[in-house]
Amino acid sequence: MTAPLTVIREIADKLGICEEFLEYYGKYTAKLRLELLQDRAAAPAGKLILVTAISPTAHGEGKTVVSIGLAQALEQSGRRAIATLREPSLGPVFGLKGGATGGGRSQVLPSDMINLHFNGDFHAVTAAHNLLAAMIDAHIHHNNALRIDVDNIFWPRTMDMNDRALRHIIVGLGGKANGVPRETGFVITAASEVMAILALANCRADLRRRLGEIVIGFDLDGRVLRAGDLEATGSMMVLLNEAIMPNLVQTTEHTPALVHAGPFANIAHGTSSVLCQRMGLQLAEYVVNETGFGADLGAEKYLDIVMPSAGLKPSAAVLIATVRALIAHGTRRGEAGTDSAALRAGLANLSRHLENLRRAGLPVVVAVNRFSGDSELHLRLVRDFCHVAGVESAVVEAFDKGGEGARELAEQVVSAAESACPDQVRPLYGPELSLEKKVEAVATKVYGASGVYFETDARKKIRKFAENGFGHLPVCIAKTAYSFSDDPKLLGAPAGWTLTVTDAHLAAGAGFIVVVAGNMLLMPGLGKSPQAVRMGVDDGGGILGLA
Repeated sequence: MTAPLTVIREIADKLGICEEFLEYYGKYTAKLRLELLQDRAAAPAGKLILVTAISPTAHGEGKTVVSIGLAQALEQSGRRAIATLREPSLGPVFGLKGGATGGGRSQVLPSDMINLHFNGDFHAVTAAHNLLAAMIDAHIHHNNALRIDVDNIFWPRTMDMNDRALRHIIVGLGGKANGVPRETGFVITAASEVMAILALANCRADLRRRLGEIVIGFDLDGRVLRAGDLEATGSMMVLLNEAIMPNLVQTTEHTPALVHAGPFANIAHGTSSVLCQRMGLQLAEYVVNETGFGADLGAEKYLDIVMPSAGLKPSAAVLIATVRALIAHGTRRGEAGTDSAALRAGLANLSRHLENLRRAGLPVVVAVNRFSGDSELHLRLVRDFCHVAGVESAVVEAFDKGGEGARELAEQVVSAAESACPDQVRPLYGPELSLEKKVEAVATKVYGASGVYFETDARKKIRKFAENGFGHLPVCIAKTAYSFSDDPKLLGAPAGWTLTVTDAHLAAGAGFIVVVAGNMLLMPGLGKSPQAVRMGVDDGGGILGLA
């Protein structure tokens, strides 16, 4: 049985955090004041462990469970450890998968609170984003002194819910009193540039600078217009003043965890905030940082976007694989089963992810996340493959056993991290490459594509961004998570295909260009039978259907 929750003051005591740096949000969560970073500036830096996975399938790979289990195992072995995780988005919580706080004996708690309205962070991002949108339309309504080109406004609106009907809308209908009619749309909050900015900022001053740099569109002369031109930065900072502070919570075994910010990895950069990682590295010996989806997305974006921006270099990576996911990749139809031949074929997906991480100079340990139906034969096949590939592997049972089920993985991670040289970890490309060449580098070297096709409108946008001085920025490719390619049905390790770039968006405040591949959408939709239909509240106030 899981032990009862410990009051958050005791979790803070484990890390030596003084009372003056805590802002309590109830008995079991607290925000950490940013002054903690200055107080711990002289503390020796811990080691950052990047957790990623093979290309995900509908069967689930348990990346959050393994991340939490690893942090628990490190603490069990006598090392001070922290898990750093993203905050869940209400869209997927009520849409596809329910809660996103781990499971079994490896969860972050209080899970209901973290999954729903967690300390107001997502709501603050939504409000700040929409405040800027409202100020744009108000400025146009009141004589448009900046001469904003209404046909060249980039800034959409946002909400933290899956709602396909809001992808493309027209605002300003109903006469002059209701504003100027124009086309716009909504993105989900996890895809908002404000969310990316919150996750990448390293202090309040940096947050303020980045918000001011948001490009909202062009004026009638084709010049760039920024949020700072609308004098929106101060009010956006007011809304984000508490949201910028990382959230301290605990795992099922009372290991400290920092849960902060929530950018998606398929349509944004997909990892927890730089601030919570920095705090973790000053508070603990090991920081276990989960990145979103497969290593072609979360890990690639960490190495090519977050690492150059923040200067944080991981000491080692954990690459999670499951027998059932490898079989699904081997069938090329996404079906789980017991076919050993399909498993062997699916190992090509694991192999490519390994190759990509090694190319970055990152030591890798493979975590084989065990599920109840896995046979010893199949587990041995995966480990034998890893042995031949020259990489350590461990079977993980963190869902059922908590930290104890990840002890072997923890020892291998410590060994890899202790012998690593983080200075050798490097991004795939430098700022000097053109934006098109950066996309081609990721597509051909990471995804295994034979080339890239840029649709006309996408190429025009990318070139205009470069002409306006943004060509040095990294690219954040928005594509399906389920395949190396831009086709979610193309499983395994496909080759001989072409990545199709359909759109591009400038995120100057965040510091990257979002490049859309295939039919990727920035506002998901609810399915025919979403998780929402299975949720409720009992008469005692307990949440039902969230897990």
